[in-house]
Amino acid sequence: MKIFTAQQIREADAYTIRQTPISSLDLMEKAAIACTAWICRHYSEYTPVYVYCGLGNNGGDGLAITRLLRNRGYDAHAYVLHHSSKASADHTANRNALQQQYPSAIHDIPENGLLPQPDAQALIVDAILGTGLSRPVEGWTAAVIGQLNDLKAAHEVVAIDIPSGLQADASSLNTTVIRADHTLSFEFYKLAFLLPENATFVGDICILPIDLSPDYIAQTPSRFHITDALQIKNIYRPRKPFSHKGTFGHALLIAGSEGKMGAAVLSAKACLRTGVGLLSCHIPGCGYDIIQISSPGAMCFIDEQKDHSSSFHTHIPNAEAAAKYKTIGIGPGLGTAAGTCWAFEKLLEHFHQPMVIDADALNILGSSPAMLDKIPPGSLLTPHPKEFERLFGKTANDVERLELLSANAVKRKLNILLKGRYTAMAFPDGSIWFNTTGNPGMATGGSGDVLTGILTSLLAQGYTPREAMLMGVWLHGLSGDHAAAERSEEAMIAEDIVEFLGKSFLELRRRLSC
Repeated sequence: MKIFTAQQIREADAYTIRQTPISSLDLMEKAAIACTAWICRHYSEYTPVYVYCGLGNNGGDGLAITRLLRNRGYDAHAYVLHHSSKASADHTANRNALQQQYPSAIHDIPENGLLPQPDAQALIVDAILGTGLSRPVEGWTAAVIGQLNDLKAAHEVVAIDIPSGLQADASSLNTTVIRADHTLSFEFYKLAFLLPENATFVGDICILPIDLSPDYIAQTPSRFHITDALQIKNIYRPRKPFSHKGTFGHALLIAGSEGKMGAAVLSAKACLRTGVGLLSCHIPGCGYDIIQISSPGAMCFIDEQKDHSSSFHTHIPNAEAAAKYKTIGIGPGLGTAAGTCWAFEKLLEHFHQPMVIDADALNILGSSPAMLDKIPPGSLLTPHPKEFERLFGKTANDVERLELLSANAVKRKLNILLKGRYTAMAFPDGSIWFNTTGNPGMATGGSGDVLTGILTSLLAQGYTPREAMLMGVWLHGLSGDHAAAERSEEAMIAEDIVEFLGKSFLELRRRLSC
C-alpha cells in the first residue's frame, strides 16, 4: 500500500472527481457514510455526539456525519467554529443540507467564543482541520484544541481524516494537536500516523475505503509504502518437492558471550524455524553445551576465548572459505570486548556477501564509524532507536530521523530498518516501507535476536536482501500477533515468537491457495 502526501491525496480526489465522474460533494458523502457506519458500530444510539467542525472540507465531513447520525436516531450536534472568514463550497452545501433537515442541530461558535460542556458519556468528533494544514495552529483554534484535550479524560474522541493540528507530512512535535482515541482516515495511511512522536495524537487508526481512482493510485509514484499481506504472498517461495537441505543455504551465526548466551540461542532457534538448510554457530567456549542442548539442529564452532569471541574471522580467511556460507548473522549477545571488535573488522574485510548486523555488532560500528564503509553492500542493519542514534547521530524529530535513515541506506547501499511499532525499512533506492504487524507484547528482551535469526535464514535461502527484510519483519510481527492472541501481550516472551513462526508460515500458505 502506498502512502501519499497531503498534496497527492488532494490530487487523487480531483482525479477521481474528473474520471469517475463523481462530484466532490458526493465523494464527501461517501467519506461521511463510511465514518458514520464506523461510529454506529462502536457507539450505541444513546450516545450523545458532539461534532466540532471547522470551515473547510474537514468541517464539511463533520456536518455530513451529523446529518447521517441524526438519520440513524443519534442525538448529534454540529458545533461550527468560525476560525476563518470563509467556508468552503462543500462545507456550505453540507451545512445547508443539515439546516434543512435538522436546524436545531447546528450551533455556531464565533471566534473567541466558549465551547459547550458535553453531556456525560458524550462522544466528541473532531472535524476541525484536515490534511491541508501546513503550519502549527495558533491563537483561538489552538485554544479550542486545548479545551477539547482537557475533556478527553471524560470523553472519547474520534478524529475525522487526521487529528486537528497534526501535519500529514511534517513534524508536529511540540505543537497543539487533538489527542484522539481513534482516527478514521480515508484510503491511505498518512506518514504522520506512523511516527512514534504522534502516538498520543492518532490513537487507533482505521483506514476506510471511499473508492478513489485505482488508476491514480497505480500510476502515481510514492516514496513511502506499507507492507501488506499480498506483497508478502508474492515474495514467499514455497518449497519444491525435490528440495534438499543444500537448497536452503548455509548460514553462519556469530553470537553470544558470557551471560548473554540466551541471545545466541534465540537467534539460532529462529534461524532454524524460518527454514535455513544448514546453520553453523560460532560462539565462545562458555556457550558450547548451551547451544548443543538448546539447538541440536545447529552445528557449533568454539572460539579460542571462553567468555567472548575474538577469532571468528578465521572461519572465512579467504574467498574459498567465504563461499561456504551464503550469509552471516552477527551481533546477538556478542559483547564489545576489544578482541571482538578487532575480529569483526577483519571479518568485514574478508566477507563480501550481504549479511545481517544487529545488537552488539551495531554498537561496535557505532564506536568505530570508519567500519561502516567496510560493510558489504546489500547488508541488513537492524538498529533500535538508541543504536540508530549511536550509528548515525541525533535528530530533532521523527521526520528528520526518517530522512537520515534513508540517506544512509542510499549512500552506503545498505538495507537499514529502524525498529518500532511501525518498523521503518529504508532501501538503497530511497524508498521507505513501514510494517504494521506486531504488538506491544513484543517489547521484551530477545525479540530483536529472534528477528536477526529470521533475517539471516531468509538471506541464506536465496531471498534478495530487500525481500528478506520485508518478509522477515512481517513474519516476525505476525508471529508476535499469534503469540499475543494465544498467550497475551503481557505474558509473551521472545521464545513465543519463535514458537509461532510455524503458524505464520501456514497462514502464508493458506493465502497462496486462495
